[in-house]
Amino acid sequence: MWNPEHLDLLKSGVEQWNAWRTKNEDICPDLNDADLNGVDLSGANLSGAQLFAAELKATNLSHADLSKANLYHAGLQGANLNRADLTDANLSNAELEGADLRNTRLVGTCLERANLSKVQLEYAMLQLANLRGANLEAAHLCDTDFCDADLRDANLNQADLANAYLWNANLRGALLKGALLTNAKLNGAFLNGADLSGANLNAADLTQAVLIDTDLTGANLYGAKIYGTSVWDIKKEGLIQHNLVITPEGKAEITVDDLEVAQFIYFLLNNQNIRNVIDTLTSKAVLILGRFTADRKPLLDAIKDALRARNYLPILFDFEKPASRDLTETISILAKMSRFVIADLTDAKSIPQELSHIIPFSPSLPVLPIILQNQQEYAMFEHFRAYPWVLPLYAYETPESMLAELMERVIEPAERKVGELGSGGR
Repeated sequence: MWNPEHLDLLKSGVEQWNAWRTKNEDICPDLNDADLNGVDLSGANLSGAQLFAAELKATNLSHADLSKANLYHAGLQGANLNRADLTDANLSNAELEGADLRNTRLVGTCLERANLSKVQLEYAMLQLANLRGANLEAAHLCDTDFCDADLRDANLNQADLANAYLWNANLRGALLKGALLTNAKLNGAFLNGADLSGANLNAADLTQAVLIDTDLTGANLYGAKIYGTSVWDIKKEGLIQHNLVITPEGKAEITVDDLEVAQFIYFLLNNQNIRNVIDTLTSKAVLILGRFTADRKPLLDAIKDALRARNYLPILFDFEKPASRDLTETISILAKMSRFVIADLTDAKSIPQELSHIIPFSPSLPVLPIILQNQQEYAMFEHFRAYPWVLPLYAYETPESMLAELMERVIEPAERKVGELGSGGR
């Protein structure tokens, strides 16, 4: 309950109140549950005041000093807080729907679970503020400073955040459906699990932001800056992602049209280790396909060892059961990155399916088929003999003879075919 003396003094006028505060700096005003609806308190010194659950609907608090005030659960609907100072104040669970908070100082303020729907917060300062679980639906937040603010699980659906500053802001699990974030500064922001479906992020700066399990369905990222942005498991159906800038300020601008591809392209351009890995794959990788039963495993291992000894990088797929669609696609990708393919048709099971996805679509990739003598290649293989990049079938008598002739009958013919196909730089 409020202190009647304090309430009467405040209602007598701001000038008299402020004079009393100056003379009584040690007194903490007790205005808990007070009815101050519609009162003109412009410029009032209410720093540190207890205003727990106070009624301040449509109250004029412009230019007021409310720093460190306790406004927990206060009713501030439609209040005028333009240019007020609410630094380190407690406004958790407060009702601020439709309030005017333009140019207001809210640094370090606690607004946890506060209702800020439809508020005007343009040019307000909310650095380090706690807005966890707050309702900011359809709020006017353009040019507002949320640097280092905690906005976890906040509702920002349909909010206007154009040109807002959200450096290092924590937006994990926040709702930003249909939000306007054009030119917003989201550098280093955490958007893990946030819902940005339908949001407009045209020309937004997402430098070093974290987008993990973020919903970007139908969002617009046209021209966004994404240097150093971390992207994993995003939802991007209908996402507009043209002209994404992957280079930092001050560097020659490079743009791409896919958020996830952007990470790879940047690392490819700027990471020597990754370039070395790709160079190694495309110049030394040899894909070995086949079905190697237990009694033939020693042959497989010997082929791999022999290739390694000659500075190749053997990549093996041993098919014990029919391949899944995902595995088939993986093998097709690896084939395109390889220098040549060795395909063992002995006891063929899944290999016909794999070759049907590789040979017709890889005209610069030599494929050398091998088979244990006295076995017949599968019927459909005859079709592949017509492709110029498929070498003649090499039938070996024993594993020992295969290894003895590996260089002459397998590696050298494959390398010659690489040269013939004009892919010596693979």
